[in-house]
Amino acid sequence: MATVALLSDEAAPAESRAVFEAIRTARQTDYVNNFWRALAHDPALLRVTWERASEVMAPGALDPLVKELVYLAVSTANGCAYCVHSHTAAARAKGMTPEQHGELLAVIAMASQTNALATALGVPVDERFQEGP
Repeated sequence: MATVALLSDEAAPAESRAVFEAIRTARQTDYVNNFWRALAHDPALLRVTWERASEVMAPGALDPLVKELVYLAVSTANGCAYCVHSHTAAARAKGMTPEQHGELLAVIAMASQTNALATALGVPVDERFQEGP
């Protein structure tokens, strides 16, 4: 259950409705998901979050599928069920195969285990890993 009402287009402030339209246009859909509807209570926060997400997730040195896979891994590590579901769907839409998903989950699990072990053991970082480019 959301801690705030998920605003419909009719209930959202005009500034938020404008962002909803930008989302629809960019994604070529008529759907605005619950995350954006929750943020619509604060039109300025909604706008800057949408703009930043659009910029970060745009094609660049990393292709869009890789960006979704990274987002999915971080969302898993942070325990955000909403983002895990949302970005799994987005990764599938960008071509993630069941085999890629399985490998990604294996990497996430391995990283979680070795991160915990290194932290618990207080393993110092190797000097060669601390060197700059």
